Amino acid sequence: MTLIASEDFTSAVFTGAWTPAKGGDAPVVSPSSGEVLGRTGIADADDVRDAAARAARAQRGWAAASFEERAAVLRRAGDLLEANAGEIMGWLRREGGAAAGMAGFQVHVAAGECFEAAALASQPHGEILRTGKPRLSFSRQVPAGVVGVIAPFNVPLILGIRSVAPALAVGNAVILKPDPRTAVCGGAVMAEVFRRAGVPEGVFQVLPGGAAAGEALVADPHVRVISFTGSTAAGRRVGEAAGRHLKRVHLELGGNSPLVVLDDVDVDAAASVGAWGSFLHQGQICMTTGRHLVHESVADAYVDRLSARADALTVGDAESDGSALGPVIDAGQRDKIHALVTGSVDHGAELRAGGTYEGLFYRPTVLDRVDAATPAYAEEVFGPVAPVVRFSSVDELVELANSSEYGLSLGVLTSNPMRGMEIADRVPSGIVHINDQTVDDEAVAPFGGVGDSGTGSRFGGTRANLEAFTETQWVTMQADPARYPF
Repeated sequence: MTLIASEDFTSAVFTGAWTPAKGGDAPVVSPSSGEVLGRTGIADADDVRDAAARAARAQRGWAAASFEERAAVLRRAGDLLEANAGEIMGWLRREGGAAAGMAGFQVHVAAGECFEAAALASQPHGEILRTGKPRLSFSRQVPAGVVGVIAPFNVPLILGIRSVAPALAVGNAVILKPDPRTAVCGGAVMAEVFRRAGVPEGVFQVLPGGAAAGEALVADPHVRVISFTGSTAAGRRVGEAAGRHLKRVHLELGGNSPLVVLDDVDVDAAASVGAWGSFLHQGQICMTTGRHLVHESVADAYVDRLSARADALTVGDAESDGSALGPVIDAGQRDKIHALVTGSVDHGAELRAGGTYEGLFYRPTVLDRVDAATPAYAEEVFGPVAPVVRFSSVDELVELANSSEYGLSLGVLTSNPMRGMEIADRVPSGIVHINDQTVDDEAVAPFGGVGDSGTGSRFGGTRANLEAFTETQWVTMQADPARYPF
């Protein structure tokens, strides 16, 4: 069975059926080859307005459906993702630039998100409250209504479906705006999966679009919750707009996550952990290890081994099974990466590996002798770059780790996990991995950052998902009408 029967997505505003996009269309481009794979529709503000009104009408019936019905739809969606894994991986590789392993991981996690969301539909959704009056008092979680999801290009399938699936499971209608650069693997794939799974028309809609569509989605009065994943700069604008319209917004933003390497590690194992954390998916992950904080006693050996691993990695066409790394998404991102690398060398950093590119293929890069003012250390690179800074004491380490405004993920490598916990207690972070690198994601775990990395753990697991996509309602009931003095 073919999931995506055509490469013509010029009508790819999905409303339960494919309908023409009013904002025109754009090419679907392979970052590996530059080949135009097809065309996608681009939604404008009018498309968003129409979709939101349609979603508000459709949501009432979806919310009234039994939890068994909604759970069954989510289970079918997960089954469809698994059954069509090869085709979906192909789009993730061609359009998204993901190497084979990363593409497979996205499909695996996306299916897991659907299965976990199916279980969410049957979870208890309230509690009995104490009351000083002769009545029943309880709270219950009710659907928010229409949820707007704005997802980025870098891990498009996971970063869209982790909000879409739980929001649908608890009775919301959802409008997804994927990045136009990944409109197929981050949008059309989900639209077709949920259509075939049985989501009623209007309940889930996909509108690829740019800033104008995103602004319209945040402003529309039918949309009560916004779930945004993207850069901190864009997230600030989304948060400000949502505040003006008095609607709830969940922001999962950028990161510059530190990996701490203490003096008691197996250096070769630590270098493997560090290479994976910085170079996986070309560094285009919000949790990417952006800073390697290494004890001075093991730093020389660590940099040698990390650089050797970087030099040994194959970089090439994402559709080639021999490539460990694929292309970065576009020339703008490549040029930003290279400017930060060259600026860091100009600042005094020592280039130990990489620092070169061909087309959109950027070599995994190691920068040694870095300090807190080095551009590639101070800023989120969002590319395959590993800046290494040395420390001599735990107090110095904590100061370095806290020198960033980001607070998404922290990794600590040590032979004594309790030392790792002591450091975690002193470094604000939404996620901590002791004896692992900074990149991980599971549908059952809460996910999110603090500081400039976002508004906290807003996805994953029962509690976070219920809090994210429902409203808490207080209800009382008594046998007879209350009596009052007037």
